[in-house]
Amino acid sequence: MSADMEGITGVMMVLCLIGLSNANTSPTIDSVVYNVCEDAPIDAHVFTIAASDAENDPLTYSLTAPNGDYFTVERNTGLVSIRTPLDREVSGNVMLLGVVVADGFNEIREELTIILGDANDNRPIFMNTPYDIEIAENTAVNTILFRAMATDEDTSNSGVVRYSIDEVTPNDGISLFTIVPITGEVKLTGQLNYTSLSTFYRLKINATDGGGKCFYDQTNYFSSIAFSFITVTDVPDLNPQFISIPYVGRVEENAPVGLSVFKVTALDQDTGVNDVMIYSIQDSTAEGLFAISATGVISVLSNIDREDIGDTVTLTVKATESKANIHGFQANTKAEVQINIIDVNDNTPHLYKCEDECVMESHFTGEVDEHWLGSVFINMTVKDLDKFAETSLTLEGGDKDVFSVQPALTMSDSIVQLQVKEPQKLDFEKIQQMVLQVIATDAKDHTFQSTATVTINIKDTNDNSPTFLQDTYKLNVVEHSPVGTILDTLTAKDPDTMDQGNITYKLLPDSILPYFDVNPHTGAVYVKNATLLDREVRSLYSATLQARDTDGKPGSTVLEITLTDINDHAPIINRDTYREFVKEGEALELPIEATDADDSDTKNSQIVFGIVPSKYSDNFTIGPDTGVLRNSGELDREALDPKLNGMIELNVTATDKGTPPLSTMVTVIINVEDVNDNTPQFKASSYKFSVKEGQKGAFVGSVQAEDLDQTAEFDRISFNIIEGSFGSFIIRTFAEERGYRGNITVDPDIELDYESARKQFRLQVEATDLEQKKAVVTVEVDVLDVNDERPEFKPSDPVTVKENTTISGPVGSFTAQDKDGNHLLVYQLESIKCRCDGSLTDCSWFILDPTGEVRVNPEQTVDYEECDQVLMEAQVVDKYTEKGENNSVTAGQMVINIEDINDNAPKFIFSDSVYVVVSENAGKGTSVAGVTATDRDSGINRQIEFKVAAVQFRDTNNQTGNTKIVFEAVTTQQKDIYIGIIQTTEALDTSLKGKYLVTVSATDTGDLSTSTVLEIFAVDVSYQVPLAFTRPQAVVEENIIDITRALSAATKAAVEIASIANAEASRVSGNTIIVAYFVYSNGTVLTTDEVVKMISDDPQQSRVLIELGLADIGKAPAIETETDPVKYALFGMVAGLVIVMAVLTTSLLCTRRNYKRKLKAAKAMNSAAMVTSDNQKSGPVVPGTNKYTMEGANPVLNLNIDTTMMLDMDEESSDVDKVSLNSLDSISYEKDKSNMMSIQEEEEEDDSGSPQYIEPLGAALAQRGQKKGSDDPHIGFSNPAFSTTDL
Repeated sequence: MSADMEGITGVMMVLCLIGLSNANTSPTIDSVVYNVCEDAPIDAHVFTIAASDAENDPLTYSLTAPNGDYFTVERNTGLVSIRTPLDREVSGNVMLLGVVVADGFNEIREELTIILGDANDNRPIFMNTPYDIEIAENTAVNTILFRAMATDEDTSNSGVVRYSIDEVTPNDGISLFTIVPITGEVKLTGQLNYTSLSTFYRLKINATDGGGKCFYDQTNYFSSIAFSFITVTDVPDLNPQFISIPYVGRVEENAPVGLSVFKVTALDQDTGVNDVMIYSIQDSTAEGLFAISATGVISVLSNIDREDIGDTVTLTVKATESKANIHGFQANTKAEVQINIIDVNDNTPHLYKCEDECVMESHFTGEVDEHWLGSVFINMTVKDLDKFAETSLTLEGGDKDVFSVQPALTMSDSIVQLQVKEPQKLDFEKIQQMVLQVIATDAKDHTFQSTATVTINIKDTNDNSPTFLQDTYKLNVVEHSPVGTILDTLTAKDPDTMDQGNITYKLLPDSILPYFDVNPHTGAVYVKNATLLDREVRSLYSATLQARDTDGKPGSTVLEITLTDINDHAPIINRDTYREFVKEGEALELPIEATDADDSDTKNSQIVFGIVPSKYSDNFTIGPDTGVLRNSGELDREALDPKLNGMIELNVTATDKGTPPLSTMVTVIINVEDVNDNTPQFKASSYKFSVKEGQKGAFVGSVQAEDLDQTAEFDRISFNIIEGSFGSFIIRTFAEERGYRGNITVDPDIELDYESARKQFRLQVEATDLEQKKAVVTVEVDVLDVNDERPEFKPSDPVTVKENTTISGPVGSFTAQDKDGNHLLVYQLESIKCRCDGSLTDCSWFILDPTGEVRVNPEQTVDYEECDQVLMEAQVVDKYTEKGENNSVTAGQMVINIEDINDNAPKFIFSDSVYVVVSENAGKGTSVAGVTATDRDSGINRQIEFKVAAVQFRDTNNQTGNTKIVFEAVTTQQKDIYIGIIQTTEALDTSLKGKYLVTVSATDTGDLSTSTVLEIFAVDVSYQVPLAFTRPQAVVEENIIDITRALSAATKAAVEIASIANAEASRVSGNTIIVAYFVYSNGTVLTTDEVVKMISDDPQQSRVLIELGLADIGKAPAIETETDPVKYALFGMVAGLVIVMAVLTTSLLCTRRNYKRKLKAAKAMNSAAMVTSDNQKSGPVVPGTNKYTMEGANPVLNLNIDTTMMLDMDEESSDVDKVSLNSLDSISYEKDKSNMMSIQEEEEEDDSGSPQYIEPLGAALAQRGQKKGSDDPHIGFSNPAFSTTDL
């Protein structure tokens, strides 16, 4: 091609390209509206820009304003992803996004509409906080207290807020408040009580939104917490109460009007009201004697006469509150006050004439023989109405010297007599009448006296009467002298000669004779009763010693017998107790008064006072002689134990100086009254707290102060912030058990700002008591940043703890972590569950410390046998969290495995079986009894070994003696139960009749053991009872349970089956013979005749037995007549040869059938011979015999052994496999092992199609035909002493 042509071609190609370019169309955006979740994460694909191009040119995508910075787009695919987080609440529900789509030739610009889907990403915010209120304690139930309100910026269900109360402090207030979930109205649901319940409640209110989701499938729920502080105010709703009752006071009679006697005190139980009391006397046993003041002081109102009103006056005192209570009336209470009236000497003694009754008299008469020497009865009695009277009697008048008055001094009502002093003046020839006056004077107050005239008429008598040398003899004798002690020998003179030596003596009056008497011939006065001679009861006795001559003429003298003192009475303190009130700092002076009934002139009545050592006795002294109690130092109420409430109790003793010294003790109660002498004291020199920013009303901390004064009126404290708050904090005062607490909180209207200039405040807090005594402390408050991360648990490894452990240290610990740098993690127990018998139940074996350490609960015992594993769940709380939840999202778990130790001894399982042994048939190895035991421990610790520890024999005469150990125990095991088979070690003595007492011990591997005693009755074979039945043996065996039940019901005895056999073998009428024993639990065995009688006496059971085929009882096998043994031996040999030939012939014809049966038995024997077991004690074992020694193999023992299990027969084995092991009894085992092996090989070749069995013994058992209609293929008998082989 030429150059020109090439140029033309190039130009044409360019023109074509320009035309094609102008013909290309722009791409189009198919959709401009897209939905995007606001919670889509960065780089998440949220939508694909839908665009197309008519020429299918490849498209490119890019983003522009507006809002292009929020998204990114893949250039070639249009897949849009998130670049920066979205927030619907900031951006609004819809946002525009600029998009550019190009196809390489053209581009199109469009603004897409992005609809932001709401995700639940905002928490509810409480409004109008705080919710602190005060309410009266009688506020009605269902009253709306306030309304909590929270808002949520989310939409739809995410913005719906529901309210709940999560916690109430204290916990018992949870039932008092409720909140309406929808409206947030908090209602009172229980009755408040300022006195018995709390006065302050803190409600933890939870606001939770309805939850929502958008980008993620998981629904989010958010909640917030607000606290409400509710203060309960007191109202007057309780009655007042008297304190320190019972009330007992004392006052002397004739006390001046207005004298204070006693003070009662009543307090208002409404402690928050503390109303003033008004006191009044409502009733009195003696009206008008006392009055009570407004302060409760009882005083004398009018004159008091003890002789008129008695020793005691009882007042009923009423205390009434000054203001009306909530019910509209004034509450009141009553108490009784006992006032003891103390006697004073205010009565004159008077003289009385007493016959039927005593009458005051001023003139008395009497008669006396001339020259009479003795007492003159004038019918006079002296009385003084005072309680402790002492009256002296004297004579006046012209003839007063002739007489004396007796008694001269008396302390009680006494008969007054005149004693002739000068009998020579009683001369009838000179004077016939004498007049004198008797004067009774109060010895304590001589102004009290009375006088009476006594006229004595003198009678004429024989002048020659016996006379004593003295008119009065004063005799002394020690009180309580022995009987027969001679005081003195007194004799009288008579001038008549016929009376010389013939005078007799007598003591008068008769009332003196219980105390003293006189020898009638010698005149010796002696003690008659030592016990009655008590000087403190009566120190002076007056008696007349009378002498008579032979004509009966008397002469007398007066005896004044004085008892000398011994120390036989302890001092008596005049009060049962002393109570004194004294203000602290003042002096105490309290006289303690005591008297001693012993002689005042001796040391026996001299009293020394002392104080019994006690906690506060060193603070007091007492005058040893005066008895005045004083404080040795200043009394300080605050130095006393506050529990004493200012009361000091001392024990004061009054001891005499006699030998031996005697003492009496009295309690002295000193009430130290408080005064305000202490200034409040803070418990710390300074305080430092911190508080999170931005929390209105947040709790900052507490300051504590105490005023050592011990009464409420002096120790009450109030707190104030006096400096440094800048209006940001408030403080409230609360009472504590000791002192007061000031809770500092952020002002509810203030939000602290950590970013501001004030990150620390120095507050000056002042504590002031009621009398304005003050103390100031500095409180530093740091403003902290917010902690908002929740703690998380680390996995806990399983822990192993031995049972019964008592370790106090930790056995494991929970560990958690918190991403916040400033945190305090405290662990709280959520639940403890123990795995007991495979199921989890609540328990309290372990405790969790706040530090996360797990310890054994010292009040509980860890027991592996009860539970083998413990699952603990715990929660961890960050105590420093101020925003958001402060606990972990999921609970921590710890598995504690309990390790078993050997702490349980084996325990025997009770059995009521009766064990019997037939001595004649019991050889070595015969099983006669069995025991079972378990051990609660596990593993090797529960293994048990049985042993026969001792054997005794008790004969029929109940005589018990030791014998050698003829039994042994063989230990086997069935699941968790250990079985001890008791068997004989040698043949038993057949001469012994009675029972064996076998002591069997069970010991585990830790040498813990227990024992039991088995009673094994020795029975003679003569007690066998044969029972003939008309039914075949198979039918009888099938009905054996019903037969045994009927026999036992008829005889009331345990029926022990010895054997079941065909009747032909014993030639007894009937088809089957059962040989049985009938034994009672005490070992008594029935004879055949007794069995026959009992069955005959029970028609019902007889009818049952006849229906079961019973034909005869007690018919023994027939005894054959003696014959020539040689002849029968020859016949036997011939018959034997014939039988052998017949057997051989039959065997050839029925080889397969016979071989099959014999082979099964041979297999069983071979298997049994090769068995090895830890429990097998001897050589090859044969089923159906007592040679079985392996576990569960003896079919004759009365043990609950699952034969199917012990022979490894599974549940699918046929009933034929489980027939009694006695089926092999008739098989001969005489062939040697080699023959058995050859038969086995032949059988295996010939019987390939027969069923396969796991055990050879199972194969042998399967060949025994099951009886038709039998539902009970295995029958066990209760007597372990018998088997078909033994009998």
